[in-house]
Amino acid sequence: MNTEKKSEYLLFGAWAASVLALAGSLYFSEVLKYEPCELCWYQRILMYPLVMILGIAMVRKDTSQRFYVLPLSIIGTCVSLYHYLLQKTSFLAEAAPSCGRVPCTGEYINYLGFITIPFLAFIAFLTITILMVALHKQTKREENM
Repeated sequence: MNTEKKSEYLLFGAWAASVLALAGSLYFSEVLKYEPCELCWYQRILMYPLVMILGIAMVRKDTSQRFYVLPLSIIGTCVSLYHYLLQKTSFLAEAAPSCGRVPCTGEYINYLGFITIPFLAFIAFLTITILMVALHKQTKREENM
């Protein structure tokens, strides 16, 4: 497989992860009527622009967008992980301040005992981060050829 195709697949995978995350968050809030907590809003603020940035990057085959995507996805990964730990660890949950009307420790879903909404966001952000790091390495490899 040529290197240009690999870059396109990496961009597409990251874009698909961001679209899936956007669709999931809108499904939970607009269809199931789950009101997002404050940390959920921060995760949305970081995820939603990625749909547009990665979509444009994919269409234009612009691998330099990784420099704009990585900071958002890394910060999103950290916020999602913190939110998940708030839900799942008693130490952080007890020390957590109230987020507002909806507590950040609340779990609307809890599939298999560990899959919650922040966990899903964490997986999406982590996937995008890994794909962007792989894209960065791929681009560096292409430049050295």
